[in-house]
Amino acid sequence: MSGSLLAVSDLHIAFEDNRTALRALRPRHPDDWLLVAGDVGEVAADVEWALRLLSERFARVVWVPGNHELWTHPTDPLTLRGVERYDHLVAVCRRLGVLTPEDPYPVWSGPSGPVTVVPLFLLYDYSFRQPGVDSVREALRLAAGRGVVCADETLLDPTPYPGIEAWCRARLALSEGRLAALGPDVRTVLVNHFPLVRGPTRVLRHPDFALWCGSAGTADWHLRFRAQAVVYGHLHIPRTTWHDGVRFEEVSIGYPREWRARGDRPGGPRLILRGRP
Repeated sequence: MSGSLLAVSDLHIAFEDNRTALRALRPRHPDDWLLVAGDVGEVAADVEWALRLLSERFARVVWVPGNHELWTHPTDPLTLRGVERYDHLVAVCRRLGVLTPEDPYPVWSGPSGPVTVVPLFLLYDYSFRQPGVDSVREALRLAAGRGVVCADETLLDPTPYPGIEAWCRARLALSEGRLAALGPDVRTVLVNHFPLVRGPTRVLRHPDFALWCGSAGTADWHLRFRAQAVVYGHLHIPRTTWHDGVRFEEVSIGYPREWRARGDRPGGPRLILRGRP
């Protein structure tokens, strides 16, 4: 028997109802893997608690950061910012045996495998702009005029980079190089907090929010790097879409008011690849 590849994101355990849902989250099989696509929480100690719990239950846990983990939140005793904060979270994961974008890519060997699981940390560069808007400054000004400003603008510090765009460019270059080094026959499951293509953002209630949702620089990665599936979160719109014949899974739980609108309880982990029965 072999376990399945499952995925979840946007646990947001600052909300007690979501923390309760996390406590109830368990594998279907002892060998199940869990992909955690970011936004576990804002406080570093909460993130550590959640990942420790999951690592004790699942055969393997793979985590990528969301924007919320990178916040320097006023309620968090840990005041690290930017790259130092991310490095701290990576160190926490390594103590727990949780894999991150800084580790060698693991290979899942289920019945539809082998596939290489690729955790990505890519951020966004404001390139998902509205038609006719050429500059980032103008896009942000127009969005603010319509009342759309992501909390990242005050809580996500990109230090030592001069801005989030520069940090994003560095992460894109690093990740693209590692992916390009994979063999031409290697099939992948790409895991990122933000969608790799712009298509999923078309259904946002506030279209300007797409500015904080990814980068046009990854638009063809699902094809170039032979993705069997792409896992992401961030949008809080859990669903399956297809792009160029590749399955994209948005696996977020979201805030309690959001999942209650869909049912009595938050959804469990999404099945990405099925294990051997």
